[in-house]
Amino acid sequence: MSLDENKKLVQQFYDAINREKFEELDALCHKDFVFYSQVDTPKPGVAGFVNSEKSAFDAFKSFRFPLELMVAEGDRVAAYLIFEAKDQTLPTMGAEPHGKSCRISVFCLLTIKDGKIFEKRAHFDVADIRRQLAA
Repeated sequence: MSLDENKKLVQQFYDAINREKFEELDALCHKDFVFYSQVDTPKPGVAGFVNSEKSAFDAFKSFRFPLELMVAEGDRVAAYLIFEAKDQTLPTMGAEPHGKSCRISVFCLLTIKDGKIFEKRAHFDVADIRRQLAA
């Protein structure tokens, strides 16, 4: 795939997440997809990714996860996103719900294989999330 096709695939991936159409991710991800929520925390399969991420998204009444910037090289796409969530109603990231909002930056590195997303590595500041959601 070309660099532009890789970026288009990643854009479709995040568009599906923003629309909360998690069932569409199966068609975009490789059968051996692995998600790393931090450096050495693998979650195999699309279901592992969805379960991990959806629990954070579901903790808020609403969220946005806009893709701010993408850079592609070879079989990798680097993506910079801003996660904006409003009105926490469920526990998440060790924080009890107090109706607070959260805004963090997220850096992701996605690897493409056979025209699908094979691996996604996400990096974000968990301490910043906890600080914003503290009582």
